[in-house]
Amino acid sequence: MTVCDLVDRFSDSSDSKSPEMTEVHSFTSNEDDVFSKSQLSRDDMSQALDIRLRELYSENITAKILRAADTCLENNNPITAYPEYVPQSGPDAGKYYCREADFWTCGFFPGSIYSLIERMIKFPQSTGIKHSSSSVLKELQQLGEIWSEPIHDMSLRTDTHDMSFIIQPSMRPRWELFHDERALSTIVTAAESLYTRYNSKVGAFRSWDQLTQKGVNITSMDQDFLVIIDSMCNLDLLYYAAAHTGNKSMSSAATTHAHKLLRAHLRHETGTYSHREGYDGPLFSTVHVTNFDPKTGDFKEARTGQGYAKDSTWARGQAWGILGYAQTFQWTGHKEFLTAACGLAEYFLLRLDRSPSCVERKVKIDDAGYNDSSSSRTCGRFVPLWDWDAPIDETNPLRDSSAGAIAANGMLVLAQSLIARGEYAQGRRYLDAALVLVEDALAFSLAEKATITVQDGQVSVKDAQPNATFDSILKNATANYNALDHRRYWDHGLVYGDYYLIEFGNRLLRMGLL
Repeated sequence: MTVCDLVDRFSDSSDSKSPEMTEVHSFTSNEDDVFSKSQLSRDDMSQALDIRLRELYSENITAKILRAADTCLENNNPITAYPEYVPQSGPDAGKYYCREADFWTCGFFPGSIYSLIERMIKFPQSTGIKHSSSSVLKELQQLGEIWSEPIHDMSLRTDTHDMSFIIQPSMRPRWELFHDERALSTIVTAAESLYTRYNSKVGAFRSWDQLTQKGVNITSMDQDFLVIIDSMCNLDLLYYAAAHTGNKSMSSAATTHAHKLLRAHLRHETGTYSHREGYDGPLFSTVHVTNFDPKTGDFKEARTGQGYAKDSTWARGQAWGILGYAQTFQWTGHKEFLTAACGLAEYFLLRLDRSPSCVERKVKIDDAGYNDSSSSRTCGRFVPLWDWDAPIDETNPLRDSSAGAIAANGMLVLAQSLIARGEYAQGRRYLDAALVLVEDALAFSLAEKATITVQDGQVSVKDAQPNATFDSILKNATANYNALDHRRYWDHGLVYGDYYLIEFGNRLLRMGLL
């Protein structure tokens, strides 16, 4: 049974809340649930957000981005490579590895710079900067222009579906903050480029041109049509450009694509993971990759690119689905997309609920923000395992902190939509969940910190503790641990984990919650 089959039945019952849903509660009302038993208690939940999430608005966040923006320009100006990941071990531990400029992650680092610029301009009280904020803002603006300028040329690319990831993180704030007409033009051009990848027979945008792994060689553009769940997050670009230009063909194609993935990429759970306390609707896990016949639109096979197996649930793919369907509901108002986003979020949270106890560790965040393992408090349960169906090394469970940051953003969008509809309890459910995800990520995965000094208008960054340098904000991400892939890398910081962490903070500010 697909989402489309379920949505009408669920829609009839969703407006009449169950008893559990009539009260505004913190995360879950189930006393046997891991969330209720965790150290993140109801008393913790009631604390002011600026205390719970203080590291999200600390000087460290800006310091890390400033330093990386400066150091990654060394021997890279004009820019030919963008920051991607920070190894946690080996000879280059703590230093950003920069990837070729046309790699799909190139837009996130300039996006982080512009997210901080937005924060400093619109919400100056939230930056944690102890020195001359005007000097820091000036430095960020200069670096933002340098790092985002090459992104303009990316808008002409028709060889990738990742146009929203590449273009919007920097170009949308350049347009919205500074009324930069060229940035808006770049956004529209990028959407038009993405639209060339639409196939009306399939009813979807082609994601990848090929998938090559050990034993896998899908390369035919005539016989294969690869679509990944991540693509849901690139639809936002099409809707945004369509709203600015009136080109309804782009937004219509985006909606058709979202419907296609409801049927092809969402698995309606009917067994062990089919129900979560306090929620009456269907739960959905996700397929990462599907292959269609481009001539008929027929489904051919399911695959995974970066997950454990084709029938497993890769955590980041699930997170992309939550954010993508939440955004698509905001643009369209179609109830089936709301049902999908809620069902994806509930499944994500249920798998966190039921992760083994080895994912937790004792930790205390002292007044300086440093860990003290002698404490009885635990953290780490809400930093997702990289794939929930993969074997677990109980001595060091492999995580993907970026998946948690992405999912948290999706749940904030979802909460906003539900509250706007008057569904306050359900909206609070996802707001509380999002806050716990980020709070736990900061407790478990926050890397060594940095501070800012401003002297005579000159901005410099140094380690908070001597010789403790780590370029990204978060650790414990996993870009790709698929055993068949030709390039596997894990246990690192990831540029998009940091971007979505900063964006989460900005979303809270835009919503007026801080």
